[in-house]
Amino acid sequence: MAGNIIKSIKLTPVDTGARKKLDFRAGDTVKVWAKIAEEKAPTKKGEKPTIKYRSQAFEGMVLSRSHGTEPGATFTVRRVASGVGVERIFPLFSPLVEKIEITKRAKARRAKLFYVRDKAVKDVRKKLRSVAVEKEVAGKTEVEVESEPEIKTEE
Repeated sequence: MAGNIIKSIKLTPVDTGARKKLDFRAGDTVKVWAKIAEEKAPTKKGEKPTIKYRSQAFEGMVLSRSHGTEPGATFTVRRVASGVGVERIFPLFSPLVEKIEITKRAKARRAKLFYVRDKAVKDVRKKLRSVAVEKEVAGKTEVEVESEPEIKTEE
């Protein structure tokens, strides 16, 4: 009886099948849309701060992938913005990651490309071999945000 109940509950809003099929490796250039929470300060005393979510794209080269396709899988993306290298680690099955799009494939001889941190972008491009790519996108994730019920006041 208890087994049937557990099977009917959806544990995550992420389409895990699409994310598992998405095959990207170190060296590939990906575009990751992540949901970012912005908190707006209350305007009146006693009000709670409001939280708004917006999507932000982060495009860069995949340096590494950890833990394959298991629930705790992560991947590291690096990009150079205004002459400064920025790295972000994204959980593969996080509901805050809206979608992942592979923009360019490259064949690397290493599984982890941490040596890229010390090299110039031009030198790295020479090392990686480009491969033709069709756009692959892991399906959009709908995140349900719990909100407080609105109280209507009569005027």
